[in-house]
Amino acid sequence: MEPLKKHLVYITDKAKHFALIAALVAVMAGAPSSVVLSANDYDYQEVEYNVYAGGIHVVHGNMIMDFTQKGRYAMGFGAKTRGFLGSFVPWSGTFETRGWSLPGSERIRLPEKHVSKAIWRGEEETKTYNYDREKNFIDLTTLYTGKKPKKEKTDEKLTKGTTDVISATLMVMERVSDGGACEGTEEVFDGKRRFKLIFHHKGYVMLEKTRYNAYEGPAVECVVEVEPMGGAWYKKPRGWLSIQEQGRSLGTMPTVWMAQVTKNAVVVPVRVRVKTAYGTLFMHMTKYKSGDTLLSIKE
Repeated sequence: MEPLKKHLVYITDKAKHFALIAALVAVMAGAPSSVVLSANDYDYQEVEYNVYAGGIHVVHGNMIMDFTQKGRYAMGFGAKTRGFLGSFVPWSGTFETRGWSLPGSERIRLPEKHVSKAIWRGEEETKTYNYDREKNFIDLTTLYTGKKPKKEKTDEKLTKGTTDVISATLMVMERVSDGGACEGTEEVFDGKRRFKLIFHHKGYVMLEKTRYNAYEGPAVECVVEVEPMGGAWYKKPRGWLSIQEQGRSLGTMPTVWMAQVTKNAVVVPVRVRVKTAYGTLFMHMTKYKSGDTLLSIKE
């Protein structure tokens, strides 16, 4: 049983870090309800995903992208283990960012607040990162179930000039939406480490709808890479870095396919592939809604 548990925990660790790949973006509870909606339906998109390991549905996720408030953005991603994996590894998490959209030809997205929440066997950990409009990191607060919030000590060498993973990914997604390549590099601070989040453009493909994926049409394929910059990195790669390096050794780096499902909307991740020593994980878009545009697989 011990090897099986180890394998299941490993799978869950990959699922938790899908936020790094796609910007997979949205709070499971939904997006802000206090904003004034714009006239453009495409400014608000809702997406659902299933993650499969060896053909077994092990994680459910959902994403919301909200640009309905002028000069602002709100994005988030939620995920939760299910089925046999949920029984062995009961984990859920949400990742949300709200920030400022600066005007100009080069779309700049500056986070105001990034919140990362993880629930493991009923114990909840919430990390809140605060920034200002000058792209300065302000502080990080951690809150555990039943305890007082704790303001963490941070090293300016790790935080200065950094952004959050969602905003970093969003800027690449918008570059693709404007007809550009899936390329970009931003430096991110995750509470313990500083790293570069790098997107490499691989090309354009046509995807077909399947019983797993609701999208059909043109998409951009790109590889996502994390490069350590400083902080508490282990000598032997762990977590997402270990997953990435396993894929590299197998000749397949973590890959995301993005597509513009609704005209004029920002592209969204429609498929993700992560190859590991334990096998290949796929994340598929199963449902999509924006205005009158509705997509869904046949369950």
